[in-house]
Amino acid sequence: MDHSDEAPRAGDALLIVDVQNDFLPGGALAVPRGDEVVPVLNRWIARFREQGLPVIATRDWHPSGHCSFQSRGGPWPVHCVAGTAGADFAPGLELPKDTVVISKATEPDREAYSGFQGTDLARRLRTLGVRRLFVGGLATDYCVLETVRDALREGFDVVLLRDAVRAVDAHPGDGDRALREMERLGARLG
Repeated sequence: MDHSDEAPRAGDALLIVDVQNDFLPGGALAVPRGDEVVPVLNRWIARFREQGLPVIATRDWHPSGHCSFQSRGGPWPVHCVAGTAGADFAPGLELPKDTVVISKATEPDREAYSGFQGTDLARRLRTLGVRRLFVGGLATDYCVLETVRDALREGFDVVLLRDAVRAVDAHPGDGDRALREMERLGARLG
């Protein structure tokens, strides 16, 4: 990729996906090496802030009996319950005070991997005049993949920050397959 194209400019926003305590090492649903995205994202946050460009952060914000939990027949352990420490953003993540926070999967009987699903994210981005999203966060093979898929479907250009994502890899190679799928759909891997 032409590195000049990676420079944030007017019409761009940084979209940080689910960098929450429960997805970090030691968390309830830890993504291997998930903490490694934090310093990379902090550098991108600084670049976007220098230019006065928007920073948006999605988060899982589950009710205590969410359908994704194993106790309800879902695939995952209890994680990111709204208002708990596990649902908090990573303590080292330097989110600006004016970060737009998008809470997802907030209804007990509806799963939402994508930051667009059941939220007003697309409308908010259009209101801000955003045309291109720089995306990083957790996890490559679930919420990042689905958020990128929906962003492209909504007509946004996407630059996936490859150094700022980590995969669950529930099945070995899931992360690499997700990267190839996002590229196939039209995302640029930065």
